[in-house]
Amino acid sequence: MSRLKDMTKSELQQRELTLRQQYATYLTQGLQLDMSRGKPGVQQLDLTLGMLDCVNARDGYTAANGFDARNYGLLDGLPEVKALFAEILGLTPDQIIVGGNSSLNMMFDYISTAYSRGVCGNLPWSQQGKVKFLCPVPGYDRHFAITEYFGIEMIPVKMTPYGPDMNKIEELIADPSVKGMWCVPMYSNPDGITYSDDTVRRLAAMKPAAPDFRIMWDNAYCLHHLEEEGDVLLNIYPELVKNGNEDMVIEFTSTSKISFPGSGVAALAASPNNVADVKKRMTIQTIGHDKLNMLRHIRYFKNLDGIKRQMKLHAAVLYPRFRVVLDTLESKLANLGIAHWHHPRGGYFVSVNVMDGCAKRTVQLLKEAGVVMTAAGATFPYGNDPRDRNIRIAPSYPSVDDLSVAMELFCLCTELACVEKLLAQ
Repeated sequence: MSRLKDMTKSELQQRELTLRQQYATYLTQGLQLDMSRGKPGVQQLDLTLGMLDCVNARDGYTAANGFDARNYGLLDGLPEVKALFAEILGLTPDQIIVGGNSSLNMMFDYISTAYSRGVCGNLPWSQQGKVKFLCPVPGYDRHFAITEYFGIEMIPVKMTPYGPDMNKIEELIADPSVKGMWCVPMYSNPDGITYSDDTVRRLAAMKPAAPDFRIMWDNAYCLHHLEEEGDVLLNIYPELVKNGNEDMVIEFTSTSKISFPGSGVAALAASPNNVADVKKRMTIQTIGHDKLNMLRHIRYFKNLDGIKRQMKLHAAVLYPRFRVVLDTLESKLANLGIAHWHHPRGGYFVSVNVMDGCAKRTVQLLKEAGVVMTAAGATFPYGNDPRDRNIRIAPSYPSVDDLSVAMELFCLCTELACVEKLLAQ
């Protein structure tokens, strides 16, 4: 089929009629499919069922250092779990704070503290007038929601195939009111881009005007490879040390999509100064997170090799789903000139850019036919995609069969929305 923009008006009208007839058949099917969030499906949840039985009266509740995991204490987590996260992130255990099940909660707490109390002795952001945050786009809607909640002005920065536009970032950080930026440096949400070594080094070498500038380094997908040879992300911390910037990055990760999404273990990693600063707040906030859950994880996975074996099981479930998405996009849309997308090698999403002005209409058509997507615009601050073109696809939750149906419909709705747009011009 020829590119839509090359068609005559009569050809477009005929194509619209055909598409509407095809769309009408979906409306009668009563579909109820959800591709709105990157939730693991049932097959993935079943992979870790053995974890539920590995902490019991028979084997006891004692950690490696003799600590009874049922009790209060160990503010920053079980030592063996700190060591595991340190191995995952290429750091030392004293740089790790183990939290509850949600890294997002740890991010919220950090921004809340910076805003209300300040970080490492600096004045609270709330007392510094208007403060701003850099937001690579398209990006993670929950990151943007945190900064919006505190009234922090968000400045979009375009993503490139190598990470965020570093020239723009280096220009913007000259403003002392710019207090930080969000980053998903590996298999970014939603594009699936891994920051290049050059991007990581330039971030680590920055000299922001604000002394309390913080990069929120959400390394959520550091182990989430879809293929045998996944991407490799340069460890930013040694680069920070080389540049005297070790306090500039606060790193986060979790086992949320490794074990159980609602019952994983999260971690914050940072410089000794930042760790000490966070622990001061934690001594007031909590007497310690769920150490039985930490013990459960370390007994089940044992070490990093155990986690890597688990991730291969996840990849075996996810890879066919990503193939359905990418193969359908290729077969249905590649020759029409109305959409393009990144081919991720890991993570949880496929990001599709459709013709300008057509994302909201595509998502609306899908919803009316029974397929729920992430809201168009959600991958931009304030839900405002200025070109109305980005749509995030989350392939993990539906079955392969349901996903095949949903993707056929996705491509149909995309084409129909674009034909409508061209006819209206």
